[in-house]
Amino acid sequence: MNKTASLLLLTVMLIGGLGSCAQENKETRPSPPAKATGKAGNATITIDYSAPSMKGRKVFGDMVPLGKIWRAGANEATIFEVDSDVKVEGQALPKGKYGLFAIPGESEWTIIFNKTWNQWGSYRYKQEDDVLRVKVAAGKSKSSTEKLTYAISNGVVSILWENTDVKFKVQ
Repeated sequence: MNKTASLLLLTVMLIGGLGSCAQENKETRPSPPAKATGKAGNATITIDYSAPSMKGRKVFGDMVPLGKIWRAGANEATIFEVDSDVKVEGQALPKGKYGLFAIPGESEWTIIFNKTWNQWGSYRYKQEDDVLRVKVAAGKSKSSTEKLTYAISNGVVSILWENTDVKFKVQ
C-alpha cells in the first residue's frame, strides 16, 4: 500500500511540475512579451511589456477603463528602465527600473513611474510608491494598431494601440 501511495504521489508531483513548466513559457501567452529599446540623448531606455491584441474588441473605454490605473500592458506590470538620469516631460527621473503605469483619459493621460516594478498587473499598485507622474495629451493615430506597441524614437516614447498614439518626451 505504501508503494502505491508513493507512486501516486510521485505521479501527481510530476504532472503538476510539468504543468507549471509549461506555464513558464511566456512566448505562448495570448499577450506575449515584447521589448522596446531606444535612446534619449546618452540614456538608453528599455521597456519590457506584454503585448495584448485587440481581437475585435474596443480597447480604451471598454477593455481598458478610462480614469483608472492600468498596467500599461498585460500580465506583469510594464517595466521602464533607464541607464542614466533623465527628464520626462521636463521632470527629473533618476536612472533605474520602474513599473510603468498609466491612467488613460479621453483628452489626457497620466503616465506613472512607480518604484515597485516587479509586480503582477496593477493589483498591488500603491500610489505612495510613485516616483513621478506626468500628464500628456491623448493622441489619435492615423491607422489602427492591432497589438499594443511601444516605440522609442529620438527621446519620444509612443504608446500605440487601437486608434491611440500617446507620446511622452524623455531627455
